[in-house]
Formats: sequence, structure tokens, C-alpha cells
Amino acid sequence: PSELHILNNSSPSQLQGLCSFLQLSTCPEHLLVRFCSWLLALTPDLSYTSAAILAEQLFLRRILSLTQPPSRHLMAALTSFCSKYSQPFCRVLVAAVLQEPGEGAEQTKLVCELVEECLEPDCVRLVLSQVLELPLSEKLLLVVQAVLGRQEVLPPELFDLLVLTLCWQAPAFSTSLDYAKLVTAMLTMYQSQV
Repeated sequence: PSELHILNNSSPSQLQGLCSFLQLSTCPEHLLVRFCSWLLALTPDLSYTSAAILAEQLFLRRILSLTQPPSRHLMAALTSFCSKYSQPFCRVLVAAVLQEPGEGAEQTKLVCELVEECLEPDCVRLVLSQVLELPLSEKLLLVVQAVLGRQEVLPPELFDLLVLTLCWQAPAFSTSLDYAKLVTAMLTMYQSQV
């Protein structure tokens, strides 16, 4: 709809106000899918800031409140949004999920699924760099495992940071099966670099 061009012409505070007014954070998920398909067709593309605000307004509350696997509508909307605006999505949403205290099993599974199936290689590397900024936990090990599963070429500085982080934090994971799997995967995939 032509009315959506207002998204390109709004300041960040106006856009947040508009999202609140339209109650986008609580709209039904089947409408969320339609809204995201409209966003894909919007020309010109949304600015980085506008896309980040929309990612937060559309998805953050929904993702953080997951207690069971996301519905197919929510996954369709997420996949659609990620296909065009994956950088702001990762900066806003993935970062929030990674920093959330506790295990957050459904959130972690969702991030792993997005890493494995939706994100472009540069965003996969971005997710890894976000993980390495935090103290490792069991849930973050699963995300790193998903990143390695993509078998992307990692920049040398990011790879070195990953190896050093795994070495430094090894004592905390002396009984962790996920840590053992991760180290084994590293040694298998990146043997010459290790």
C-alpha cells in the first residue's frame, strides 16, 4: 500500500510512535506475515535505522516470550524480514536474545535455525562476533555450533578470537558434552588453521 511510504519519511521517534499507535508488537501473526511481505516490496528500501526499529517493534517481544516453537506464521514473517534486512535484525534481535539471561531454549533454537537456514554469510559472521563478546554459556555453544555448521570462511581475526575464547573458557566446560562437540567440530573443519 502507498501509505507505507511513510515508513521511509519518518524520524526514528515518529516511527516508534507509529508502531505503538498501530500496535505492531501485538498484531496477529497472520497479519505480521502480510506486513512483512509489504516491507519487501517497499521502494526505496528502509533505512538501517528504520529497519532496526521495525525489527524490534515487530519481533522482539514475541521472540523473548516464546515458550514453545514459533508458529509457522511467525517463522514466515521472520524469514521474510531477514531476507532483506538481516543486518539490523541481527544487531537488534539476535543480540537481545544472546544477552538474555538463562537458557531460553526456544529462543536459542530459533537463533540456531535462522543461522542455519536464513542468514547471509556476513550476518552469520556477525552473529559469531556477537557471541564472542559475551561469556560463553551452554546456549551460546549451540549458536556457535550452528555457525560452524554453515562452514563459512571465517576472517582470520574472528577465527583466532573463537579459538582463544574456547581455550580460555575451557575449564568452565570440563563436563559439557556441547563443548566437546564444538571443539571436535573445530578440529575437524579447521584442522590446518587450528
